[in-house]
Amino acid sequence: MWLASALLLTACKQTSTSSQEEKRTPAPAGSTPEPAPAAQPVQERDQRPVIVTFGDSLTAGVAGRSYPEDLQDLLSANGYAYRVDNQGVSGDTSTDGLARIDNVIAEHPAFVLLEFGGNDGLRGIPVEATKRNLEELIVRLQQENIPVVLLGITLPPNYGPDYVKPFTAMFPELAEKYHLKLMPFLLIHVYQHPDMMQPDGIHPNGKGNEVVARDVFHLIQPMLHQP
Repeated sequence: MWLASALLLTACKQTSTSSQEEKRTPAPAGSTPEPAPAAQPVQERDQRPVIVTFGDSLTAGVAGRSYPEDLQDLLSANGYAYRVDNQGVSGDTSTDGLARIDNVIAEHPAFVLLEFGGNDGLRGIPVEATKRNLEELIVRLQQENIPVVLLGITLPPNYGPDYVKPFTAMFPELAEKYHLKLMPFLLIHVYQHPDMMQPDGIHPNGKGNEVVARDVFHLIQPMLHQP
């Protein structure tokens, strides 16, 4: 009985030792270890200087490509390494623009293409109120050392000369006061061409926005720097 127990204990120790040796046995030569997970590439931040287009539906675009999209293509095609950030929102008034100005400043843009007033005029907002808002937008941007390009607009004649005349005049007045580069009427080469306008007669279509983008590009080209 004692002999059988001793033999059984010896066998158990040998089995335990063999199991531990198996755990310590190195992988055979030539075997391939599991590869480490590949590191994910770090996406590079776009380092191009920013041009913010800031306005209402004329900037945002209504159908088809917007003028800022075509402006981006023109910049790239002509060797200017800028990124156009379209911060146009359809339906916005100059008051709405003031509510969003911090978003523009946060981009630290090279300059801003400022286009507001159309919706103010269509709603019959007093011209002086619109002018004050535009002035505040300009001052806020200039306080941050951000150059401003002012893009003006006008209204249909059925709004009456007593309203349309001072409305149209406020853009050159502000440009002169704050020494801004100005386009008095953004749609100057588009609005009289039905094939370049949406059926509403207010917004350019894709073809019209190409012309608007070309006009804006020529306006700002002296401000641009080749890389």
